[in-house]
Amino acid sequence: MSSATTKSLRSKLLARSGRLGLLIVALVCAAVWSLTVGSSALSLSDLWGALHAPMGEERASIIVWQVRLPRLLAGLAAGACFAVAGGMAQAITNNPLADPGLLGVNSGAAFAVVIVLTLTGGMAAQEFVWIAFLGAALTAALVYLLGSIGRGGANPLKLVLAGVIIGSFLISITSGILMIDGQTLEKVRFWTIGSLRNRSLPDVVPLLPFCGAGLIAALLCARQVTALSLGADIAAGLGQNIALWRGLCLAIIVVLAGSAVSVAGPLGFVGLVVPHMVRLSSGSDYRWILPLSAVGGALLVTLGDVLPRALWDKDIPVGVMMSVIGAPFFIMLARGRTRAGRDGATVT
Repeated sequence: MSSATTKSLRSKLLARSGRLGLLIVALVCAAVWSLTVGSSALSLSDLWGALHAPMGEERASIIVWQVRLPRLLAGLAAGACFAVAGGMAQAITNNPLADPGLLGVNSGAAFAVVIVLTLTGGMAAQEFVWIAFLGAALTAALVYLLGSIGRGGANPLKLVLAGVIIGSFLISITSGILMIDGQTLEKVRFWTIGSLRNRSLPDVVPLLPFCGAGLIAALLCARQVTALSLGADIAAGLGQNIALWRGLCLAIIVVLAGSAVSVAGPLGFVGLVVPHMVRLSSGSDYRWILPLSAVGGALLVTLGDVLPRALWDKDIPVGVMMSVIGAPFFIMLARGRTRAGRDGATVT
């Protein structure tokens, strides 16, 4: 390897490491800020004292440990999981507009939770995540089955089409159930649009190991995800078992999306916006895209939750803020791809 190539690789490594470091610093600052902002503002000294007194009866301790810290942990976990799941979905479908919602996984998890709540009237946090996993897994299996029908088996286009059809159907059924069952609607009306409100540590902490396991599994598969993102022909040429790794990646997406939906509801656009922005700034190597997306997703959701409280003194569900951010970005991205395709067709 020439010295010029070595120098170029070293500079890329330093640039990507620097971006990751800056994102981590920004995330820490945003997390601290989120613990101090709200209807009852806390100073940094109040926050420091409260963090050292988890069982304290002081106002600051109660606010931090019973209200803001569970909310922060839920946002960090959900943002990281949705962003990494979105990055993997974009890789296995070769579609930068993909996210877990496009594959129907978010809709399946939400549908399963609403069905069980309607039938039972309630469930513990540990049960919540397993129900979400089951719904996400069954939906992913159905999407993969439908996407495999026909000549050539599963391919990115067929997977996306199957995901859109099944996801839209499940969203319609879920909405119908909530319209009929007012009791369930009252319980999940904020959760279904994505909200970190009214979380408690006993609700959030049992879900964190599932989020962590999904993120670790995704990072361990990053090299194979990179190969899949290059297209089936190139991945096969590199000796990769396409069906095996697509299935494994889909299983990891199920774990990530199921965990995130359990924590914060079916948040939209996080899995679309964050991986795409990371890819634009850091290249196509998923060994960097996935960790950068995890930190960036956690940062985006944390800011989306805290900014309304800081700027307008309003507790707006984070799902609404993600839609405000994500919808214009999606339109811009879709228009860019349409223009690129039209220009390509003209050149041809």
